[in-house]
Amino acid sequence: MFLKSLSLINYKNIAEHTFEFDSKINAIVGKNGIGKTTILDAIYHLAIGKSYFNPLATQNIKHGEDFFVLDGQFEKELRTEQILCSYKKGQKKILKRNGKIYERFSEHIGLIPIVIISPSDVDLIMEGSETRRRFIDNVISTSDPAYLSTLINYQKTVAQRNALLKYFAANHVFDVDNLAVYNEQMIEMGKILFEKRKYFLEQFVPIFQKYYQIISENAEEVSIIYESQLTENSFETLLALHLQKDRIAQFSTAGVHKDDLVFTIDTYPIKKYGSQGQQKSFLIALKLAQFEMIKNQSKTLPILLFDDIFDKLDAYRVQQIINMVNEDVFGQIFISDTHPERTEKIIKQTHKTYKIYTL
Repeated sequence: MFLKSLSLINYKNIAEHTFEFDSKINAIVGKNGIGKTTILDAIYHLAIGKSYFNPLATQNIKHGEDFFVLDGQFEKELRTEQILCSYKKGQKKILKRNGKIYERFSEHIGLIPIVIISPSDVDLIMEGSETRRRFIDNVISTSDPAYLSTLINYQKTVAQRNALLKYFAANHVFDVDNLAVYNEQMIEMGKILFEKRKYFLEQFVPIFQKYYQIISENAEEVSIIYESQLTENSFETLLALHLQKDRIAQFSTAGVHKDDLVFTIDTYPIKKYGSQGQQKSFLIALKLAQFEMIKNQSKTLPILLFDDIFDKLDAYRVQQIINMVNEDVFGQIFISDTHPERTEKIIKQTHKTYKIYTL
């Protein structure tokens, strides 16, 4: 799996540009704000159907324009996959595979395996539980379309149940039978999501710990703890216990949509007790574990995007990543950096083919 070419029109701060890529390593270098991250995000956008940094399509249009177009030629299993994504203000975003429009973007998930490592990943540590749920859901959905479908339907059901609770409050009424319809749907789908998340983390955490030890030179112990209300109670019990709270709050306060991941270092929360270096190593290990899980499940080497990553790592951690490249752990790699000389020096140590693009 690799990206052969990419064309951008009116995407973020790039008016128009076309690239022909190397099948192994590609470096985008230049000053800050010139469009390096934009190119990596365009690749991610084609693979996933939305921007990694700003999922609102209208905010991905170049200032002063009213549309954008992204066009990528991928090679997968010796065949070409043309993916085109376009959006015009006031219209629906369009995603095409080989000229055919997707009816649902979810059908595209998993076709182009991809992982991005970015400074913005610190949000996984610093932000709320929704950010971490989104991470685990995205990884599982890449190789499990049934999970993605269940997740989408569960979220719709929660939204409908919330709307019903608001209706009850606004009209001073309550219909337990009507609410029970949504409860049954939430319970059925929620149990599936809970079990799949739990099983996934049982496989994922040891891989994550392996990469952290490689990157940090066995400096400390890290782990990921799955927190779910379903660990202590059945979903049926949870909904019964939270009924009065739900009626007062006018939304569903219990369920797998409240799940969280607790990131720890030597048994303490890394958010409070981890240094910047430890947090960076934690996040890179997290993404490399994501890479390996997707690779194992899809039987394909995902495209790997390193956004400004070498600027955030010390020499030892950079060397460890280079060693993994030399061991053919990765497939096609994209790197963005502000220092052309540093980038080329790092890339040459891999002894792989490469191209450097200066913006």
